[in-house]
Amino acid sequence: MIAIKLRPIGKKKQITYRIVVLPKKSKLVGEYIDDLGWYNPHTDKFSVDFDKAKKWIASGAQPTDTVHNILVTAKIIEGPKIRLQKKSKQTKQETSVQETPAQETPIAENPAENPA
Repeated sequence: MIAIKLRPIGKKKQITYRIVVLPKKSKLVGEYIDDLGWYNPHTDKFSVDFDKAKKWIASGAQPTDTVHNILVTAKIIEGPKIRLQKKSKQTKQETSVQETPAQETPIAENPAENPA
């Protein structure tokens, strides 16, 4: 299976990425099949070759989550972005408590039927 991944290049504290096509289980430091563009996370700028990206996606290449979000921003892929950070456990518990409805006690319509 082929994947579209971010390949790190540059210095330690000034890292940038190349958007490349390579086999899914291969390491990022080896050779790659095709180069689609670049991404700089510090400035949030990127450049992607539209035609090459469309060709690889049509041939079955699966982008990683971050690359998918970049391609959605570049309007190469249509659809929503993928959430990269998971929700915390505390917010999950709060929403589950709010979603459970409170049990209602039945109220008799006729007050004579109610013994209390």
